[in-house]
Amino acid sequence: MSITQQYLLDTYRARQHGDPTPPAPGAHDWQVMRELRDHRRFRAALTRRAARGRLRAALTRLLG
Repeated sequence: MSITQQYLLDTYRARQHGDPTPPAPGAHDWQVMRELRDHRRFRAALTRRAARGRLRAALTRLLG
């Protein structure tokens, strides 16, 4: 069963029982990715790891 078929089945069942419909597949993917990125940055700040990504590249350009 594909994701779309499962979503349609869940939507049908929710309507039959009067429950709210589930969100469509992929509706919150970007929000989840942002939260994951924020969580990784937070954990890095707690463990005092070196800067990564754009900040490190900018510092390398300025100092190198």
